[in-house]
Amino acid sequence: MQPNHEVEMRLNVRTPMRDGVELSSDVYLPRAAGPFPTVLMRTPYDNNTAPMIEKGIRLANHGYACVIQDVRGRWDSDGVHYALFNHGEDGFDTQEWIGRQPWSDGKIGMAGGSYLGWVQWQSAPHRNEYLTCLAPRVMCADLYSGLIRPGGAFQLNVALTWGMRTNGRTAQSIEYHNWTEAFRSLPLVDMDQLAGRSLQFWKDWATHTEYGPYWETVNVENKFDQMAAPALIMGGWYDLYSHNTFINFNGLRRHGLTPQARQSRLIVGPWPHALSTSTKTGDVDFGANSLYDLDALEMRWFDYWMRGINNGIDSEPPLKLFIMGVNEWRDEHEWPLARTDWQKWYLHSSGEANTLLGDGTLSTEEPGDEQADHFTYDPDFPVQTMGGNNCCSPHIVPWGPYDQRPVEMRADVLCYTSSPLEEGLEVTGPIKFVLHAATDGPDTDWTAKLVDVSPTGYAKNLCDGIIRARYRESFTEPSLLEPGRVYEYEIDLAVTGNVFRAGHRVRVEVSSSNFPRFDRNLNTGKNLATDSEMRRASQRVEHSRAHPSHILLPVIPAS
Repeated sequence: MQPNHEVEMRLNVRTPMRDGVELSSDVYLPRAAGPFPTVLMRTPYDNNTAPMIEKGIRLANHGYACVIQDVRGRWDSDGVHYALFNHGEDGFDTQEWIGRQPWSDGKIGMAGGSYLGWVQWQSAPHRNEYLTCLAPRVMCADLYSGLIRPGGAFQLNVALTWGMRTNGRTAQSIEYHNWTEAFRSLPLVDMDQLAGRSLQFWKDWATHTEYGPYWETVNVENKFDQMAAPALIMGGWYDLYSHNTFINFNGLRRHGLTPQARQSRLIVGPWPHALSTSTKTGDVDFGANSLYDLDALEMRWFDYWMRGINNGIDSEPPLKLFIMGVNEWRDEHEWPLARTDWQKWYLHSSGEANTLLGDGTLSTEEPGDEQADHFTYDPDFPVQTMGGNNCCSPHIVPWGPYDQRPVEMRADVLCYTSSPLEEGLEVTGPIKFVLHAATDGPDTDWTAKLVDVSPTGYAKNLCDGIIRARYRESFTEPSLLEPGRVYEYEIDLAVTGNVFRAGHRVRVEVSSSNFPRFDRNLNTGKNLATDSEMRRASQRVEHSRAHPSHILLPVIPAS
């Protein structure tokens, strides 16, 4: 029988940091004989909201102390807020403070998703002696590649909508009168002002276009070998950070400093950023089986690591995946899956792959001497984002799977589609697309998308990616293009777990924009943060014996 303690609440407890700034912590304690293990949550979204209060009470009912803290410069905490920075030391100092409290038994776990997951990753390499385990949901460990500039492009929708909401001390309204107009305003560095805000971190994000010291200070993806605490990681196939959850999982499993850290776990469902809150993501209902009680799983995790309860979680496979298409959960032991059959599926056409009505095909047959495909990319008329791995305002830019056919009817979208499958094809793993292409200018973008096409024609997006051409070789040292020259690009399409059922077809889309998820490349080679000049780009996609453009599919053999 689970404990059900009454709860004592201590609100706005001042928590000192090393520089004298005091942060505000709400403390929930069981009315029972202590001391207690403690769950720490650090948030920029107000520690005194109903969900936070409910979480604190639930944990205290279960016999845990719970500390929910406003991060620096937000709500009741002192100091100056600068989004996503300055959390490693504050997390360490808060853990140090908790460990010295009379109600603490010296074991601390951290919980929370998104920003609340970010602060966990930031504090972990500091290795506070009291930090015992983590439970980060939906978050990356590298801000540059995971959030702000995947593939070198600026992740516009998230940065602007979330950034406007998180500016200042308290929550800000983002009910802007015309978001389409706001996203289209130029130059990029002034977009915050044109949308009604003045955000210093926005200007810094916009102008720090290459990976360098600014981003390095908060990148802990290269510090997994400095982390001692194990993590229960939670993610979704349609979450913004779908790929990063696996990077973090492998980082700790392979490189964690301690045997405990190398016992980290990951669960991934067919969910967007909100995780298991509805059976429906986008316009696909994945059924009741898709829901999972993540709070109960998290409690088992804390019970094992902080209370020593032998509940069997240590003997379970470390990876739990929901496989779309068949809509089933499956336990696995590693990522990518050891039994993966890596298959190259090549682009083909007679030079007319434009739109889903074109002659583009996709198969495992290597290309011969085939005509290239052409399209014009006009940054003044970009391809619209239609679902996908977006965050955090689905009422502004939707997230999840949607029918891609409206996008695929554009002449600047090339579609390569397989024949109907004679039997089911499971594709579970990281997805890479190798593109051989040329443009007539000094810079451009290339996008790709993996799509599951049903017999009715419904085209369900699975995952997608982008590469800014100037960063094709390095995110630290960009190099512009020689117009007309064919370059090879590797586009990271993130991850998926999906069975293309018999009768379905596999489709790859290729284009040069996905807006407003990503900012538009203006094709001039100039500074995209400060420049407003744009030009059309004439694009050429090669698929021949010399230039075999292909998607690398992680095919899982039928058992």
